[in-house]
Amino acid sequence: MFEDKVAVVTGGARGIGKAIAEEFQKAGAKVCVIDLLSNDYFVGDLSDKAVLEAFAAQVIADHGHVDFLVNNALPLMRGIDQCSYEDFEYALRVGVTAPFYLTKLFLPHFAPGGAIVNISSSRDRMSQPQTESYTAAKGGISSLTHALAVSLAGRVRVNSISPGWIDTDYAVYEGPDAIQQPAGRVGNPMDIANMVLYLCSDKAGFITGENICIDGGMTRQMIYHNDFGWTLEVSAP
Repeated sequence: MFEDKVAVVTGGARGIGKAIAEEFQKAGAKVCVIDLLSNDYFVGDLSDKAVLEAFAAQVIADHGHVDFLVNNALPLMRGIDQCSYEDFEYALRVGVTAPFYLTKLFLPHFAPGGAIVNISSSRDRMSQPQTESYTAAKGGISSLTHALAVSLAGRVRVNSISPGWIDTDYAVYEGPDAIQQPAGRVGNPMDIANMVLYLCSDKAGFITGENICIDGGMTRQMIYHNDFGWTLEVSAP
């Protein structure tokens, strides 16, 4: 389905990004990964403008065009108690600025039928304590998605995915961890990779500006103390 297509995947050396890159390769695409971790294509820090420019230049020099851009790289997670100004700024550079700038750099080179998929998080709509830098970055990329979809109308489709609990080691959970989720299990990277490839395919040709939350139904579940079997146990301070 993706024979000779060019797919760019940020943060593609491990976890969800690695699964996405591998699935594109299996489908016949040429995959260009950028990650801080060792990989077969490009090692670099997405927070650095010069690195983004060098990476984009290499992709175009090697392939001449881009079909798909998957902005997956993981922002730093720090909470308000420990997160410095520099930490917060770094999280936004990786999680929002880099996807924007890579889109801008690749825009003249997108082939017809091109697609962008941004990996957000269910934290773009719900939070745990002490997650401000990560949550702000994920909220930002969700909003960036629909802004780009409108600006790039007729040129590139732009969508985002908001994963919930995804175990990147493919561990199988039983008991409360699984049962609490309406889908009955914890997610794994293939749950996200399958949707990425769908959104990049012609089958999704009428979908743009959309965010798809893949979280086993957790964000749709109302939870109140002593209601439907849910109980909150408060620890002593």
